[in-house]
Amino acid sequence: DYQLTAELIEQHWTPETKAVMIASPSNPTGTMVDPNEIAQINAFVKQQGGVLVIDEIYAMLTYEQQAYSLLADAPDAFIINSFSKYFGMTGWRLGWLIAPEAYVDAVDRLAQNIFLAAPTMAQHAALSAFEAETMQILELTPQAFRARRDYLMPALQQLGFEISIKPQGAFYLYADCSRFTDDSYAFVLDVLEKAGVAITPGCDFGDYRARQHVRFSYTTSIEDLREGVARLDGYLSSL
Repeated sequence: DYQLTAELIEQHWTPETKAVMIASPSNPTGTMVDPNEIAQINAFVKQQGGVLVIDEIYAMLTYEQQAYSLLADAPDAFIINSFSKYFGMTGWRLGWLIAPEAYVDAVDRLAQNIFLAAPTMAQHAALSAFEAETMQILELTPQAFRARRDYLMPALQQLGFEISIKPQGAFYLYADCSRFTDDSYAFVLDVLEKAGVAITPGCDFGDYRARQHVRFSYTTSIEDLREGVARLDGYLSSL
């Protein structure tokens, strides 16, 4: 499921290893790490004298499982989050970090020398995101993404893309495109030019079978997704 486990971390830990970073839900697969697994990972990393960093930027965008913070299962971890995804504030460059108390002073000094403070305008906008009316709208967001996932995943599979992992959160599908190409980068450029559909090559997310995978994002309406699928169908039929 493209997620780290305590067993994998133990296998690959070296004397030079200082930290482990996990994203749950993740980009590009939308998979989540089980809380019991997180607890085991945290225990092993702590035993080795390392630190655990957890990216929870999509934590409020989950489907079948209720959203929650893994801080409860890994109290010594660094927890990263942002207003970009759930609150729809991509580009405002505003987020937060929950750090173990022993690291707070060091993090504060680092922040002062990198960006000093977030823009005032962005901070005021973020305060508005917590208003009751806004929160009522945002609470419907996961349902909308789930409906889009439930449309797009079988539609892409019908076109010939292999999708072995059903996203549990976020808004991405990671698809095997090896039926059509062995170079996902060239493939997405050709799809963009000839079909007008923008997808992302697997090489943006790592090395493992990256040339045989692409990522689809369902951040637009189902109507637009249907149009995209129709264009892809026409493009693939011409190959």
